[in-house]
Amino acid sequence: MAETMEGVEGAPQQNGDTQQNSEEKTAADIRSNFSLLERAVTQFDARFTLRALRSISSLRKRLTPEVFARAIALTYPQNAPTAKTLLQALFESENEFRSVMSKIEPPQSNGKQEKEVIPEIDIYLGILLQVYLYDSKRYETGARFSTVLVDRIRELNRRTLDSLAARAYFYLSLFFEELDPKPPSPQSPVISIRKNLLAALRSAVLRKDQDTQAAVIVLLLRNYISTADISQADALVAQTTFPHTAPNNQVARYLYYLGRIRAIQLSYTEAHEHLTSATRKAPSSTVAVGFYQASMKFLIVVELLMGDIPERAVFSQPKLELGLEPYFKLVQAVRAGEMQGFLRIVQQHASTFHHDGTYTLVLRLRQNVIRTGIRMLSLSYSRISLRDICIRLGLESEESAEYIVAKAIRDGVIEATIDHEKGYMQTKQAGDIYATREPAEAFHERIKACLALHDESVKAMRFPMNQHRLELKNAQEARERERELAKEIQDGEIDEDDAAGDFEGL
Repeated sequence: MAETMEGVEGAPQQNGDTQQNSEEKTAADIRSNFSLLERAVTQFDARFTLRALRSISSLRKRLTPEVFARAIALTYPQNAPTAKTLLQALFESENEFRSVMSKIEPPQSNGKQEKEVIPEIDIYLGILLQVYLYDSKRYETGARFSTVLVDRIRELNRRTLDSLAARAYFYLSLFFEELDPKPPSPQSPVISIRKNLLAALRSAVLRKDQDTQAAVIVLLLRNYISTADISQADALVAQTTFPHTAPNNQVARYLYYLGRIRAIQLSYTEAHEHLTSATRKAPSSTVAVGFYQASMKFLIVVELLMGDIPERAVFSQPKLELGLEPYFKLVQAVRAGEMQGFLRIVQQHASTFHHDGTYTLVLRLRQNVIRTGIRMLSLSYSRISLRDICIRLGLESEESAEYIVAKAIRDGVIEATIDHEKGYMQTKQAGDIYATREPAEAFHERIKACLALHDESVKAMRFPMNQHRLELKNAQEARERERELAKEIQDGEIDEDDAAGDFEGL
């Protein structure tokens, strides 16, 4: 009985030790990234900074106030201004601050002078705190802290902070999007940060900070589209140049928002091209499934507006099957040309289309449903009266049916003629498609897409920075050593046999 009681009493203590060990390990993992940031500064290589940022995805699930407090206590001396700013944003009350700090033992001083903390470490910890505040749904605190953080980044003006600055602005925008009233309300707080984002874009262009420039352009487009300011978004695209060296994820986001803008502006061909590129550049991992789904939803609607029918294999993908179910039913209705079925599906899934931002585009499909219905009738009947067309498609009158058929003939949807006196549509016999330029144009588009993919792959290749300079330096040093040895041989200080080991090429 005594042994049982001892085991029960020891269980909470063991759990507490396990939790403390976990917190210490997480704090050590955070501090292990500091060496990467220091190497990024000394070698001026942004790849070390990107490695530190990629570790955030594995750290964010383990972030707690105790972990932050432990990492801050081990990094900064007491009463450091940066540590004070981080702790004020971390704890909601003074009592919580005291209860957590009482559990943390202060680091022991070994008598050596403490190494100065570089600004990159300050910003990295700030980004980790942004992630924690966002996951904790403390949006107001996160918005205030993010504003202070990006202001400090602009004051520092260090090129080694470019990758970190892009991530800080990203979370700044996320925090303001979650504040009430949310977009698309004209009183949404997201409108208030446009001034800061435009100022950041202007500074990034002047400083040639391409990471921040790409991130801020994408955030501004997202901001404008969220409040339906399409004209401002189009003006931004026209007056700015997206960096060619931007990361692949930023390029995918930029193409996605550009495709949405062009779709709303009725430029369906350009929208289809941009959205197709965005889906191809989307990450294949399960982490970015949401972005891939959103891109595919707009791409499907744009293809329908262009008069094409998406392939069935698109809807059978495991990560798209559930999310694209309403769009699969929509495609079936458009493909069959059933007006009543189309209206019923739009009414049933109106909330889904509103949430996805495709509702206005889906409403435009009404004309496509009518044109598809007319095309199906032209394939089924060599001659059909306008009265029957009006009944089958659910149109209001024979005049409207005549107008729609005439427009379909003019747009090249069907090959037919209208007999206005007798009131019927006469379908022409279909010709050989291979006698036209359509197959050659389709083949040309495929070749163009393959060449563009090859060019982008070549541009995406990375090489060690300044490696050619190092090779030139080594070659120059080798030539200097050869000259010195040759001079010593001529002077008689050493003979050729003694120098044979150094002249491997002779």
